[in-house]
Amino acid sequence: MGKKLFITGTGTDVGKTYISALILKKLNQNKEKAAYYKAAMSGNIKAENGELIPGDAKFVKDISQIDQSLQTMCPYVYEAAVSPHLASRLEGNPVDIKVVMQHLTRLLTNYDYITAEGSGGILCPLKFDEGELSLTDFIKQGNFPSIIVADAGLGTINYVGLTAYYMQKEGFKINGIIFNNFEQDNILHQDNLFMCKHLTSLPVIALVKKGDTDIDIPIEKLKALYE
Repeated sequence: MGKKLFITGTGTDVGKTYISALILKKLNQNKEKAAYYKAAMSGNIKAENGELIPGDAKFVKDISQIDQSLQTMCPYVYEAAVSPHLASRLEGNPVDIKVVMQHLTRLLTNYDYITAEGSGGILCPLKFDEGELSLTDFIKQGNFPSIIVADAGLGTINYVGLTAYYMQKEGFKINGIIFNNFEQDNILHQDNLFMCKHLTSLPVIALVKKGDTDIDIPIEKLKALYE
């Protein structure tokens, strides 16, 4: 069975998919059999044949060049650019955790490293009207260790602090933080880095600058994040 890691973020558009792509690129370049997984994906566009293209999955595949098919990356794909629970209310096909776990098990059987990305922040609901289901349920059932992706800019002290506090209180294992859009000479970014480490006691795994095409993590250190 393969090892797994969950990528959560402090909110929407902080760079979870971008970081996931760079992580998978690193694994792939080092000849590791790696796969991407996302339980539910919203905000996708339709192909000419009417089928929805899982945009985040395609982005990860294009950047990382992994040979995994798009069809195995996400069991629930929606068009509306809203939370999955609302998208399924508008479009049907609500998330079933049994289906999500079946797809994950299949990937764990066929790949050595599974990088699972969340939708939005840690409390994003996957289903609500037909029984409540959230990302936290998926993390618990999958027994995932996690890393937190955060933007390095203004507000991140609060976002990182609250995300880490909730996850630690709920007993989730957090292996560290990756800061996106980091500017080395920016005193705000430097202070955010210091304060987040102080508030959470979590290690900083990587600092990713805007436009980076690779992630600066030694391959053995990266592989050690997976369990």
